[in-house]
Amino acid sequence: MSLIGKEISDFSVQAYQDNDFHTVTKADVLGRWSLFFFYPADFTFVCPTELEDLANLYDEFQAAGCEVYSVSTDTHFTHKAWHETSERIAKVRYPMLADPTHALCRDFEVLIEADGLAERGAFIVDPEGRVQVYQVNAGGVGRNADELLRLLKAAQFVAEHGDQVCPAKWQPGAETLKPSLDLVGQL
Repeated sequence: MSLIGKEISDFSVQAYQDNDFHTVTKADVLGRWSLFFFYPADFTFVCPTELEDLANLYDEFQAAGCEVYSVSTDTHFTHKAWHETSERIAKVRYPMLADPTHALCRDFEVLIEADGLAERGAFIVDPEGRVQVYQVNAGGVGRNADELLRLLKAAQFVAEHGDQVCPAKWQPGAETLKPSLDLVGQL
């Protein structure tokens, strides 16, 4: 079953960000674009490479009007400890959400029940709280922040220009397509 268009459920979780703990709720994410970036666990192998990749592009996500939320089933205390001990994670400035109750993992359908861990899922959520783009990778396959940023910008373009669509590898400023009867069979 597709999660495209699914409205995220109400939630309230603890986050670690800027050497502080704070609560993040659904109300906090409404009104702007969000990237929920699920990963299996802190102090692991592929995860720090992905979180560092996102940290390196965080300013670009922010400039595009998008907040990045990394999410694992670890606690906010574990996020703080990881941030303090890993050079890669020390670069993270976005909120690191703690989901030890698995509420977010279940809502986004990425919980590995047997392990109590999250699949490697990335979800772009629009300002109304609806999933517009998502991908879920096998645990050993890392994701690319550049591609997630491109997908965000494509989703934003389509949301703003509902009569146009973005072809493969579309980048901002490139040509789009305007679906019509005349276009059928011409591509």
